[in-house]
Amino acid sequence: MGEGLNGCGGLYVERHPQLRVRVVDGSGLAVAVVVNSIPKGTVRVLFRGRLTKVAYAIAFALCQRGIKVATLHEHEYKMLKKSLNHECDSSLLLSSGHAPKAWIVGDDITEEDQLKASRGTLFIPFTQFPPKKLRGDCFYHHTPAMVTPPSLENVHSCENWLPRRLTSAWHVAGILHAAEGWEEHECGYTITDINKA
Repeated sequence: MGEGLNGCGGLYVERHPQLRVRVVDGSGLAVAVVVNSIPKGTVRVLFRGRLTKVAYAIAFALCQRGIKVATLHEHEYKMLKKSLNHECDSSLLLSSGHAPKAWIVGDDITEEDQLKASRGTLFIPFTQFPPKKLRGDCFYHHTPAMVTPPSLENVHSCENWLPRRLTSAWHVAGILHAAEGWEEHECGYTITDINKA
């Protein structure tokens, strides 16, 4: 949504280059949280959902780590292949039936898509809003979030769909950016290095 509306915040920076505050959309930390939520030993994931700045960054990070990224739909496959560098070509696949047990999902995942998942599949969302939980025989990870330190008191959760004491990665990114004194903006089409985040 932010991409079409204001270029993920990049419009503000363009119009006001002398901003004394930093615009942080939190994409880098969200990508890091999703990538680190994938179970150890996973060699292949299925990617399904609207392709956004975060989606492309996740797919690129997974390819760099040697994890195969399959898509259900040919248009998603073509868009990923076109946007990622040629080093990722061998890691991108068009799903041919057998779906992996880990799905990275975003907006636009349909009920029909979820029904194609095999029993025991783990759905890991990369968006701020969780997918509708349709399957009782599958597992649904929460949206990208981090545990609030115990030293912070009277904190429950920042979104009503997150478990207690979890804070959205997008919110944590702003706090982290300020606490670490990072000077760059993270908006538009720039993203913080996920290893730094």
